[in-house]
This record gives sequence, structure tokens and C-alpha cells, in this order.
Amino acid sequence: MKRVAWLLAAALLPLGAPVLAQMDGEVEAALDAGQVGEQADGYLGFPRTAPAGLRAKVDAINIKRRQGYTQVAQAKNVPIEAFAASIGCHTLEGLRNGRAYSIGGAWAVKGSAPVTLPRQCGN
Repeated sequence: MKRVAWLLAAALLPLGAPVLAQMDGEVEAALDAGQVGEQADGYLGFPRTAPAGLRAKVDAINIKRRQGYTQVAQAKNVPIEAFAASIGCHTLEGLRNGRAYSIGGAWAVKGSAPVTLPRQCGN
């Protein structure tokens, strides 16, 4: 089932792209600085303490992501969490060097090697 959800996410990525593109300059800069990172569950998180204003912007992005994930998941009759995680897999797979990411709650920074994806990604 998880592999199917990941494949579904890859096929539906154009539908999820607007959700993933809800960044602003401050959040992009925070991603580049490692204050904000991508999580395997498809949402943004904080590897370290962040200012309240940045937290509010990230929360708003996560709300928009959840809305987009819900819309697609319901249309395709798949669990929302599975679809969100499949987008998380795709995002981690294409993560830029130097950006923070979390798999299973442990934060790391992507180097030149590919991110070792979690089992939920079908590996």
C-alpha cells in the first residue's frame, strides 16, 4: 500500500505542486539556513528554535499543504497521511544540498550523497 501511495504521488505531483510552491522569501531563506526543514511526513518542521513570525509562516504553509493533500487524497480515495508521506518521499528525494530534513524525528543536513529514504518510500 505504501509503495502504491508513493507511485500515486509521483503520478499526481503536478496536482500537488501548487501546494508545495507556497513558499515565501523568508521561508526559503530559513530552509537555506537550516532553520526550517522538510519532513518525511510531507510537512515542514523546525530542526532548531525559530522566531514566532517564521513559525507562523511555516504553520500557514503546512495548513495549505494539508488542504492540498486532502483534496487529492479524497479525489483518489487514498488516506491523506499516506499521500502526504508520499509527497514527503518525493521532496526528500529531490532535496537540495545543505537543506535540513527529518526522517523519524532525527534531523540531518543533506550533503552530496542522496538522502537515504525511509521504508515508507518503497525502498
